[in-house]
Amino acid sequence: MRLGESTPKAFVPVGGIPMVRLAVDGLIASGAVHRVVVVVPAELVESATALLPTTSLTGGSMPPVPVQVVVGGAERTDSVRAGIAAAPDAAFYLVHDAARALTPPALIARVAAELHAGSPAVVPALPVVDTVKSVDDTGVVTGTPDRAHLRAIQTPQGFDAELLRRAYATDDAATDDAGLVERLGVDIVTVTGDPLAFKITTPLDLRLAETLRADQPADAAEAVVR
Repeated sequence: MRLGESTPKAFVPVGGIPMVRLAVDGLIASGAVHRVVVVVPAELVESATALLPTTSLTGGSMPPVPVQVVVGGAERTDSVRAGIAAAPDAAFYLVHDAARALTPPALIARVAAELHAGSPAVVPALPVVDTVKSVDDTGVVTGTPDRAHLRAIQTPQGFDAELLRRAYATDDAATDDAGLVERLGVDIVTVTGDPLAFKITTPLDLRLAETLRADQPADAAEAVVR
């Protein structure tokens, strides 16, 4: 595993709390979701269920948000299909990555708001700050895309439910859900992402996440774990 941990990435703690719990807490704290489906390998269902009680973190009038744990598949697309199947009556889906555990609730709410405003597909995006090169199979540079037109895409990615079901009705593979939707010829809208929604993939990422969690005010940290 790139994190260098024996624990599956989603269960690696950041500031003492597993990433999957932080990600779910962020979804609920956004006030934008009515149900959360967590997809994990079969052998981790019991552990995930123990970590993820049904709860409400808003402290307001919002009713508790049910959290369901379901078994995923061999590939990422299989797992997303399992999540879709577990919520067949949904009008919209937000597909989130537990490795983006520090994603601010405000970003999640922005994606949901754009869906409710009528966009069928929405992704958070940040400008690319590095120069990007395309290379061939031998590593030789073949071109330099104009980074002014490039964006780094984050999660959650939001979709009209019927659109995402259609995208997953095929056997195509993609590195993200928007990639499947693009093939249907649907325009995908971007909203401004957030640097805190970075993907915790390497040991350096984990150190950064730990530092950011430690720098949070005590009341902010409590708000996502109570």
